[in-house]
Amino acid sequence: MLTGERVLRGIPVSSGVTRGKVIVLGKRGQPIERVQLTDADVPSQIQRLEHALVQTRRQISDIQRRVAETMGDKDAQIFDAHLLLTEDPMLLGEITRLLEQEKVNAEYAVKAASDKYAAALSAVEDNYLRERVADLKDVTARLLDNLLGCQSEEQLHLLDEPCIVVAHDLSPSTTALLDKKKVLGFATDVGSQTSHTAILARSLQIPAVVGLESASHELATGQHVLLDGVNGLLVINPTDKTLFEYGQLVRHQVSLREKLLALRDLPAVLLDGTRVLLSANIATTDDVEAVKASGAEGAGLFRTEFLFLHRSTVPSEEEQYQAYRTVAEALKPQPVVIRTLDLGGDKFLTHVSVTPETSCFYGWRAIRFCLNEKEMFRVQLRAILRASAAGNVKLMFPMISGLNELLQARELVEQCKEELRTEGKPFDDAMEIGAMIEVPSAVLVADSLAKHCKFFSIGTNDLIQYSLAVNRNNEKVAYLYEPTHPAVLRLIKMTIDAGHRHGLWVGVCGEMAGDPALAAILLGLGVDELSAAPAQVPAVKYLIRRLRLDEARNLADFALQSESGAEILSKAQALVQKVAPSLVENDGLENDSQPLDKPA
Repeated sequence: MLTGERVLRGIPVSSGVTRGKVIVLGKRGQPIERVQLTDADVPSQIQRLEHALVQTRRQISDIQRRVAETMGDKDAQIFDAHLLLTEDPMLLGEITRLLEQEKVNAEYAVKAASDKYAAALSAVEDNYLRERVADLKDVTARLLDNLLGCQSEEQLHLLDEPCIVVAHDLSPSTTALLDKKKVLGFATDVGSQTSHTAILARSLQIPAVVGLESASHELATGQHVLLDGVNGLLVINPTDKTLFEYGQLVRHQVSLREKLLALRDLPAVLLDGTRVLLSANIATTDDVEAVKASGAEGAGLFRTEFLFLHRSTVPSEEEQYQAYRTVAEALKPQPVVIRTLDLGGDKFLTHVSVTPETSCFYGWRAIRFCLNEKEMFRVQLRAILRASAAGNVKLMFPMISGLNELLQARELVEQCKEELRTEGKPFDDAMEIGAMIEVPSAVLVADSLAKHCKFFSIGTNDLIQYSLAVNRNNEKVAYLYEPTHPAVLRLIKMTIDAGHRHGLWVGVCGEMAGDPALAAILLGLGVDELSAAPAQVPAVKYLIRRLRLDEARNLADFALQSESGAEILSKAQALVQKVAPSLVENDGLENDSQPLDKPA
């Protein structure tokens, strides 16, 4: 057991600070041996598999029901993906093949097929699909438990005092049933901000840190730790000094939240009076309340692909129309920018027959997929057009790499408009249509694209990856993912200038827009709109109302002349420290006493 204070660094996925004893969960399951069988044994193995599948589905359905009762239908929907896996034709087909052709025991067939499937998903350079490996492992472990007659991990149900859970990983089904009265927070060796486990942690509103790599090996049950879900830290054996400092941090966080809340209904206006459109990114109709609570002005990015996931059929035109209209009506008169499907073919395994790609970031995805699957695309375009009758809907196409793609997409829009006119269905004929700038080639032909658009929206996440040839989900090269790389900032500036030359407004809807320091650079570069996750909007607004346009422009000028991304980031952070020190990690609020009812 470790003695003395030690800090492990990971990824914060659910904010908050807590401390207490830990319980370290062991690894689930047991080694699976291969048993060679005869032809006569195969039917009984298939029967065992079918019985275990029935048990597994019943257990998952029971968990889903309990989650719906305690946390709501939205969080319970996560387990739809688990239920679909128990009926997945590819997975079950491979298990059956192993049973019938290789004549192995059911346990081994399940384990081998699952490992093969998981390896294929892990190899795909797509964050969503890689995160579904955790779902697959959870379902497989439950299925194997039922085949082997084993009980699932029960330690969490036997807790007699509140504690912090530490594990190599936590399955969504385990996380969903955590008792907030007994579980203060959790920390895992693996995971990311987009995993189902992380989503559930945020819904439970308990501190959580993932990606700690070795926490489950370095800790023993009974040790005392401090879990920092704000900065992604696990402090082992915290000293009195550390506990005192964190007490201060907690008080600062509470005070900052109160300050940010006071800004909710105030506009995002720079000190010189320049107005900035500050919007929020959303994924479902349920996110509308978060947009309103954040003080954002509408939705700068509605990620429609989430309507298509975790289901066995493509959503109908009417279903999509109802979803888009619900958001538009709820946020009216503020704008709602709907992005058409940004999906790769590999995300439609249950809908469309595709050949898996080794690098879907550079393959059949987004506008390329939609232009190939025209009927599916037309259904979405019709739904968006019908929703535009609300008067505040805008449409944008993702991953435009050249003029031909934009023209093809626009032609489909015109065809859909004509259909709706013939059918007598209302829509906004003047609805603004824009292009997302995420590919370097789009930046270089931005003047041509601008002639056929009303606005540009810069997707910085992909623009950075494509420009620097870096997959930020690959831990071996993630350190090269640098938003302040001079090349990236110059590409952004080129896009803004091209848009403004043609009278377009230009926004940013990538993660850069939600970071106050990077937002300051973007404002100096000339962006007209910033769109961030609802939780990030208040902090960005806080910065905007304490920043002068000339300060932002001076920062941008420095960035465009600099040769060092690190130097640019340092300069931006120094500006935030100067104008809004409350936003700087661990900085005292007493240094920022400017009034909130008007810019200082």
